[in-house]
Amino acid sequence: MSLSRRHLAIAASLIAAAAGAALVRGDARRTPAPQVDFTLLDGQKSNIGQLEGQVVLVNFWATSCTSCVGEMPEIVATFEKYRGRGYQTLAVAMRHDPPALVADFAETRKLPFGVVIDNTGEIARRFDGVQLTPTSFLIDKRGQIVKRHLGVPDFAALHRFVERLLAET
Repeated sequence: MSLSRRHLAIAASLIAAAAGAALVRGDARRTPAPQVDFTLLDGQKSNIGQLEGQVVLVNFWATSCTSCVGEMPEIVATFEKYRGRGYQTLAVAMRHDPPALVADFAETRKLPFGVVIDNTGEIARRFDGVQLTPTSFLIDKRGQIVKRHLGVPDFAALHRFVERLLAET
């Protein structure tokens, strides 16, 4: 490996480590979550603003995404662990995902939280133009996005961060 390649490899490692640390400490800049309307699979209409007062994980996923399917049991476990303490999860299926597959996935896996099909792509656009899955956003009790995570998160770190957000007043 040449000297410049070694430096690039070291820089890439440092960037990856910093990105992982961001999940633990969160982003100091909190930005308001977009006030999007959505319809859950059960037909109930809602919007992000109605979730204010809770810590919310908004997870963009697709049935064709193996990482998304693989992380879903951990997302369910996280929801079950914190749901009684003011934690909510919203799973947003991407617009290319066939509605019948999304509904079947949610039903067969008994997803205990809200599932939305973003059939127009508007929700993904409003959340910084999400295109890749899985992508998750963590929103604090005041409706501020405190973390965006691309890929499968370190769930132990996510739990520590959720604990801190739940403790905030």
